[in-house]
Amino acid sequence: MIEFKDVGVRRDGRELFAGASFQLHPGHKVGLTGNNGTGKSTLFALLLTQMGKGDTEVTLDRGEVSIPDSWHVAHMAQEVGATTQSAVDYVLSGDEQWYEINAALNDLSSVSDEQIGVLHQQFDEIDGYRTPTKAAQIMAGLGFNTSQHELPVEGFSGGWRMRLNLAKTLMSRADLMLLDEPTNHLDLDAILWLETWINTYMGLVIVISHDQAFLDATVGHILHVEQQKITLYTGNYQQFIRTRHERMAQQQQAFEKQEATKAHLDDFIRRFRAKASKAKQAQSRIKQLERMAELSPMMADNPFSFQFYEPANMSSPLIELTHADIGYSETPLLRNANVQVTPDTRIGLLGMNGAGKSTLIKALVGELGVLTGTYRVSDTLKLGYFNQHQMDILDAKATPIEMLRRLAGKTSDALLRSFLGSFDFRGDRIDTPSELFSGGERARLTLALIVWQRPNVLVLDEPTNHLDLQMRQALTIALQGFKGAVVLVSHDRELIANVCDELYLVHDGRIDEFDGDISDYGKWLAEKRKQENASDKSTSKKKSKKESKKFVPRETNNGQASNQVSNKAADNASKSKVTTPALSKEEQRKLAAAQRKRTAPIRREIEETEKALAKIEGQLATLEEKLADTDLYEESRKSDLLVLLNEQTALQQQHSDKEEKLLLSMTTLEEVEAEF
Repeated sequence: MIEFKDVGVRRDGRELFAGASFQLHPGHKVGLTGNNGTGKSTLFALLLTQMGKGDTEVTLDRGEVSIPDSWHVAHMAQEVGATTQSAVDYVLSGDEQWYEINAALNDLSSVSDEQIGVLHQQFDEIDGYRTPTKAAQIMAGLGFNTSQHELPVEGFSGGWRMRLNLAKTLMSRADLMLLDEPTNHLDLDAILWLETWINTYMGLVIVISHDQAFLDATVGHILHVEQQKITLYTGNYQQFIRTRHERMAQQQQAFEKQEATKAHLDDFIRRFRAKASKAKQAQSRIKQLERMAELSPMMADNPFSFQFYEPANMSSPLIELTHADIGYSETPLLRNANVQVTPDTRIGLLGMNGAGKSTLIKALVGELGVLTGTYRVSDTLKLGYFNQHQMDILDAKATPIEMLRRLAGKTSDALLRSFLGSFDFRGDRIDTPSELFSGGERARLTLALIVWQRPNVLVLDEPTNHLDLQMRQALTIALQGFKGAVVLVSHDRELIANVCDELYLVHDGRIDEFDGDISDYGKWLAEKRKQENASDKSTSKKKSKKESKKFVPRETNNGQASNQVSNKAADNASKSKVTTPALSKEEQRKLAAAQRKRTAPIRREIEETEKALAKIEGQLATLEEKLADTDLYEESRKSDLLVLLNEQTALQQQHSDKEEKLLLSMTTLEEVEAEF
């Protein structure tokens, strides 16, 4: 396990952590949260330093960090250099052990015969023959198609390089995985795949993410950094919010009580300090005041509080696509698109990676002309368009107030500064050139400039990519109060669910209204993937049969083939290399019986494992209810809390073990069934 004992860290003269103490165990999935600048990345850097990794060294100011010497760490870096290495080779290099052995086996010029045998044994022990398949599955889950596997890394855009970096990290055989904003450059289907991957990963995962739905689906603990303290909460993000609010309310009550006590003591001291008869009591009150621990008042959580102005003019429809074919170089990507944007439109666009969501967005805003059909906009249209490109074309040398003044004309500086303050541009940041801003600050500034212009249609293409949780909450509230139309593409499920009234699905070159909510889309996506996998297997089987020149029956449970079927098949094969014989009803019955006999114990094992999982999940749910009791975190109940936490850790490990067993059993069943 990882243990922090009274850890203190300072960077650039500023204290980030003071007295941090917590434990993280193997199998834990932990969300690392906190406002920007509180030290989340520093905590990652500290862990990497302690494990002899990383580019930035962070030393302890005090305290102790304990990590098992045998542990390996994988860290998702935020930059990927341009390299001519192929994408699949770059991903495979994440499995360092496999990569080294494979390189040695492919260059045997300096390897002895004895060493070759050892290398093959090691390769077999790490299941090296299946590693390329694992890499391909990870790349597919993150949106790469097979034609991209051999392309050089330098040929991908920045966002796709980040996906490659994530894929490389997931390939690692690490005991500890550090993921910093892994969903930033993913679309929704890739995020849903990543959630499944993390939930089945056996090691300890610590993830920094501003995607609430992603955290709720993946983590069982929250490590929260606030006011130089690091607090470990049990439960997902929603449970953390509830528990933290309860603690903050208790803290506020304690603060108010303490302030009342202080006022009473101050009043006594002021009135009686000079009187000889009361001097002793006054001195006692002074010492009492000095002994009182300082409590902080409950701080306002969110520094963002903006709203969209009401549009000045609107008519209906504002934008209209009718029977439109949309694409590039006269090749339609989307056919017969019919989309109407009216003042009360609130559309969320869904679809797999590459389905054409961004293409549709470009057509709606007029960046991409239609190939056929019609595109019309109202004379009253005032468009607010947000995408990555808009962020990238900000004037790098200009400050926020300079850019806003270009739009605002003679508006007073006081009003402009107040407006920018609602987007948390305050003090020196208002007068700082945008080239020095982080991605999150550039995104906030782009939104601020859009808001100021009073649009009546907002077209937002992944607006939350660089925004933290607080800014996402503020954006959600602002969009809920917006009086105009909204067209939204986002991987943030909370934003879509809270803002959009209707969902449109872009799939197979069509745009259709989606009958369901955002959770139903996840189910639809899972079903589509299942169908695609079945189709791939079917194609593979047909190809295998086509290439095979004779029919060879599979072995029965006792390892002996049916001679009758085998001989008949061989005779038919000698007569014709194209056709294969049909099995008789008796032969089909025997094969079916053999299949049932072979798969029966596997099915029983799956059923028993599923029952065990359900039981453990019930026990975990009961434990989570107990751990939600705020009284449990009082000092007097520390021993009770430790007992429950240890019990939870044991159950979570059992749950992980059972899940792995279930996955292996289901894979075995699928392989056995494929043999018949």
